[in-house]
Amino acid sequence: MGNQPTTRIAEDRKKTIKGRVVLEKKNFLVFEVTDLGASFLDRVHELLGKNISFQLISADHHESSEGSRLRGKLGNPAILKDWFTKIAPLKIKELTYEVSFDWNEEMGIPGAFMVKNNHHSEFYLKTLTLEDVPGHGQLHFVCNSWVYPSKRYIKDRIFFANKAYLPGETPELLRPYREEELVILRGTGSGMLQKWDRVYDYAFYNDLGNPDDNVESARPVLGGSSEYPYPRRGRTGRPPTKSDPKTESRLPTFFKGLEIYVPKDEQFGALKLSGFLGYGLKSAVQFSVSKFWAQFDGTRDEFDSFEDVLKIYDGGLKLPDGVREKYRNILPLEMLKALAPSDGEGLAKFPKPQVITKDDKSAWRSDEEFAREMLAGVNPVCIRLLEEFPPTSNLDLELYGNQNSSIKPSHIEQNLNGLQIKEAIKSNRLFILDHHDSLMPYVRRINATPTKIYATRTLLFLQKDGTLKPLAIELSLPHPDGDQLGAISKVYTPAKHGAEESVWHLAKAYVAVNDSGVHQLISHWLNTHAVIEPFVIATNRQLSVLHPIHKLLKPHFRDTMSVNAFGRQVLLNDGGLVEKTVFPGRYAMEMSSFIYKNWVLTDHALPVDLVKRGMAIEDSNSPHGLRLLIEDYPYAVDGLEIWFAIKTWVEDYCTFYYKNDEMVLKDLELESWWKELIEQGHGDKKHEPWWPTLDSCHNLIDTCTTIIWVASALHAAVNFGQYSYAGYFPNRPTISRRLMPEPHTKEYDEVEENLDNVLLKTMTAQHPALMGISLIELLSRHPSDEVYLGHREPNWTMDLEPLKAFEKFGKELKDIEERIEKRNGDKSRRNRVGVVDVRYTLLQPYSQEGLTGKGIPNSVSI
Repeated sequence: MGNQPTTRIAEDRKKTIKGRVVLEKKNFLVFEVTDLGASFLDRVHELLGKNISFQLISADHHESSEGSRLRGKLGNPAILKDWFTKIAPLKIKELTYEVSFDWNEEMGIPGAFMVKNNHHSEFYLKTLTLEDVPGHGQLHFVCNSWVYPSKRYIKDRIFFANKAYLPGETPELLRPYREEELVILRGTGSGMLQKWDRVYDYAFYNDLGNPDDNVESARPVLGGSSEYPYPRRGRTGRPPTKSDPKTESRLPTFFKGLEIYVPKDEQFGALKLSGFLGYGLKSAVQFSVSKFWAQFDGTRDEFDSFEDVLKIYDGGLKLPDGVREKYRNILPLEMLKALAPSDGEGLAKFPKPQVITKDDKSAWRSDEEFAREMLAGVNPVCIRLLEEFPPTSNLDLELYGNQNSSIKPSHIEQNLNGLQIKEAIKSNRLFILDHHDSLMPYVRRINATPTKIYATRTLLFLQKDGTLKPLAIELSLPHPDGDQLGAISKVYTPAKHGAEESVWHLAKAYVAVNDSGVHQLISHWLNTHAVIEPFVIATNRQLSVLHPIHKLLKPHFRDTMSVNAFGRQVLLNDGGLVEKTVFPGRYAMEMSSFIYKNWVLTDHALPVDLVKRGMAIEDSNSPHGLRLLIEDYPYAVDGLEIWFAIKTWVEDYCTFYYKNDEMVLKDLELESWWKELIEQGHGDKKHEPWWPTLDSCHNLIDTCTTIIWVASALHAAVNFGQYSYAGYFPNRPTISRRLMPEPHTKEYDEVEENLDNVLLKTMTAQHPALMGISLIELLSRHPSDEVYLGHREPNWTMDLEPLKAFEKFGKELKDIEERIEKRNGDKSRRNRVGVVDVRYTLLQPYSQEGLTGKGIPNSVSI
């Protein structure tokens, strides 16, 4: 009896903590059915006592001294229960399991846990939630990571409680675990990486060509040289080619390409992958069917008329009734939705692009729409204010001679509504779309192929109603006797009748070709996809998952490495879809390297970009301190609201963790992150003076805002409108095959007689046009698992103030969406809808899945 109080006290110090584990078993990934063999072996392992076990790690009680450094105490292993009772489902589905942990006072508060997978196959661990932790209550761990069999790891997997710590504020007993995780993620820098590796490392773009095939298939290494600078991509460690030790060997087929190494946690989830493959197959069927029927029309690989073009959006293969129901339990839902549409749409039918949904299918031809798309189309980031006349060139005079514009006052003065050129410039009424300096160094080489292009300049005048009027287009070629002799240029002006009108339409088409290529290779690929990847790598190598900046940025890196790897394998490579469908052809990626020489991170902050292009001036009396020179500039108007909403959220978040500038300066992980990002991730730009220093809260906030803007809103603005505008390729052709016909020739007479026929013979041929449409349909779709700006998973942090700030951010985005809808309904804002009746919705934050032309995903994920 005398021992009862002591026994009761001991019992009170012991407790069983119930845990709830949410995971997904290895399931229907590419085209394989559920891995029944792996499922069977996992069950055998369970029978043999090879289970999945969890061990809690204390944040405030240490293990017995292990060397000179103390570590959080490890609890007893707890076994995941009832694995047998839940078979891996055919459909992608979360499964919930129970696990029970022994707890006593010596464990204190768990700050992390260790998981050991003794099964045959991997599983995707989503969360662990502990109920009724003594002294704390509920404790949540967000994992979102693939856990492979323990034999694949040097150390067992560690996951931390869902709370952010600066490095110096991390509980001392968790620091060794935090630091070891980062060492593992950096890898050794050598060897071929395997699918279970968790290594983030850098490599050059040396995997685009295949010199073992033939000399023509070789491509230069991008990155690591002053001639071809480039952002770094994720290292795979594949062996070099036999012909060139500097070129990495490629995976041989499309399906093998799906196995290209990126860290498993960066790969598409099963849901997204099934939808991606389904819609990819759908696009391939559409292309094949359209290509098949084209063999029976009047001309091979040519559209005979614009009516012929419109046919690809009609008809399609109608599926028998009951197809969806029959295959519902065989195919993943996302693949089923792509291959067996429920809306009655034909299987092989291209959706009708928004630009031709209006009754007037030729509205896209107008000068007003040609100019409007520079402000509200898929590439609204290139137009700038003209500050001097005539326009001048920045190309090296010794290499390229005189490249200044040949546009004269007489070309444009009659269209300035009574103003003189000096008056128009002084009143900020002249603008330019300048694709001269970026293209001229490549024109001669490109024109030595079947493609024929010009370097172009387009001048525009801002009218009183806020719309732009094209004034002149300059088409330039390098001097036939050598680049150093300058440009040979011709100027074309608007006309309403005869051959002059037709030639003007042709000149606009050459501009559209250039803008399409610059958009796809620079505005889209280089300035979002490529430049963000080094941030993904550096963040995972140098910022612990416990770091607040890692938690801030992580959602904005989702799927980026995966989609970029896929792009290198089938789009950007030698003979890939981009080379086949965009005018630079084999010089596409090399040309983007040339443009990267002038890349400046800080210039991609939207306010800086608008001021630098002369589209806005600083004005303390205007909203956000900026006054737009074109008030009805939809990309800028909507974009500035999104930009400052992001900045306010980032400021609220960062100032919670960094109370002063000194805390920023003392953050060693942050310092290592920024140093590595500059010196390795963007190593070819490491000596640039414009890199900001992360020595203050202000600079940190600006930098993080820019990263989030580029990965989310900027990418959305230049990606998800592609099908709306370029799905009808005559509006945005991507290749030109003939030069402008000269007067007094048979070709010139043909322009006057049948402009449509000449346009179709000059611009993208049928085969690459169909490939291009198929590609941009895939790129323009939102998958069903898209996560949009202002959204992230519940319980992403235990810190209440950041949660409240994020909720405020989400409410502001909803308000912005309402304001955008209101602006789109304002008929006085003519640039928001245009004669084609396509509303500017690309920066509306939210969207349904599919081809919607709106929605801002968190990340560069497609």
